[in-house]
Amino acid sequence: MGLDLNLLVPLNALLQERSVTRAAHQLGLSQPTVSASLARLRRHFGDELLTRVGNVYELTPLAVRLAEQTAQALGSADRVFQIGPAFDPALAGREFTLAVSDMHLATFGRALAALVRDAAPGLRLRFQHITPYIVGHAHDHLRTVDGILLPQGLVANLPAIDLYEDRWVCVVASDTAMPEPPTCEELAVRPWVLPYHFPTMGFSPLRRLHAEGFEPRVEITVENFLTIPYLIAGTDLVGVIPERAARLFPTGCGTVVVEQPFEMGRLVESLWWHPLHDRDPAHIWLRKTAARAGRLVAAS
Repeated sequence: MGLDLNLLVPLNALLQERSVTRAAHQLGLSQPTVSASLARLRRHFGDELLTRVGNVYELTPLAVRLAEQTAQALGSADRVFQIGPAFDPALAGREFTLAVSDMHLATFGRALAALVRDAAPGLRLRFQHITPYIVGHAHDHLRTVDGILLPQGLVANLPAIDLYEDRWVCVVASDTAMPEPPTCEELAVRPWVLPYHFPTMGFSPLRRLHAEGFEPRVEITVENFLTIPYLIAGTDLVGVIPERAARLFPTGCGTVVVEQPFEMGRLVESLWWHPLHDRDPAHIWLRKTAARAGRLVAAS
């Protein structure tokens, strides 16, 4: 049986809201109309999609798999209808979505937002939080967003522009810092907290430590940078983060940057996009504006 593509919209709302009533409210439709759509979707997939557990509805395993694909399909369709023959930033009312980390939002995102506000007051920016899943499925995810901000080394075979450089630094609690820089041996025996640990991707700020013959004991992994001082302060944890993130830590947070006995390498932060955006005039303007924002971050 063929499926009416118009059912993608109620399907997405039902999977998000997990309620016919809330989905109907989100869509501005009557509850019987959305219930009828759910019935058609159940017949098509041969699955309940929503099942009652106690007083709430939960997604079936199939619905969980459908949820992300449905959102991606709608995002791709939305971008198709946003493309035009020309682009005037002063008159445009488009929305751009970028996947960034909390550190990028506070640095690059702030600079980009200021440039967009001045040149294109009708444009909207939507910043999406980067997760390991997004990084691992960057090629597919970039079909539904306008770009992902990631360092060189995590993504390949996709177009990108380099924005600015950074470097990895070690952070420890203020009360555990010694007058002399720590040795490799001292760092190796302490527990570590890492942002976004990707050991299977051939990329890690700890590669140099591995080269020295030490295997760090990673005790905590987080999906952000700016919460790290709250985990390290008052503990024996060692954190490794970009230097620009360390500069954002609040004064008196109980952590300090320490000199490293080895060079952990530099970071080249880049904006990645899907090739389907290559010739879109609006996206070309976004990339040029992002490059300007990167230069502002570098200058700071």
